[in-house]
Amino acid sequence: MTRTEASRTVAATPAIVFQVLSDAANFAKAVPAIRKVEFLSEVRNGVGTRFRETRVMRGREAVAVMEVTEHSEGERICFRSDAGGAVWDSTFAVAPIDDDSTRLHLIMEARPYRLLAKLFVPVLRGMVAKAVESDMDAVKAYCERPADGVGSDGASAGDDANAGSAGEGGDDHGRHA
Repeated sequence: MTRTEASRTVAATPAIVFQVLSDAANFAKAVPAIRKVEFLSEVRNGVGTRFRETRVMRGREAVAVMEVTEHSEGERICFRSDAGGAVWDSTFAVAPIDDDSTRLHLIMEARPYRLLAKLFVPVLRGMVAKAVESDMDAVKAYCERPADGVGSDGASAGDDANAGSAGEGGDDHGRHA
């Protein structure tokens, strides 16, 4: 198993940060590398939400099916993906620092179960760590945007007609891993 961790202090309330993390369409707006999100379940928020995420990694598109496996409103959300012979668990936790700032922490664990994945997951660790850091920076920047960020009017990306295909045409400030 490999484990990657990253933390950020975000100048936004925990509610705003959690809204970006817990809604796949919002997350796609925040992270430049994510090109598209397609919901695979009728559930669009909370445990059981399944979606296909298409993102650019090292200049190539990568597709992963993600599922929300844990959702504690305003505190913690876990995503699971089974890709490339490994199970990937990503757990985001948010905690208030004060009235206007939040501690965002991510733990990503990869548990390879196929031989090839057992060989390559450790080799990919640096690339994964870089992608995680980039995603965290993108979420921080998105949540801290004053005028058109998620927190400015309370509207979420799920309110858009484009929610089923976030990243196409909408916000142009990128998508990430």
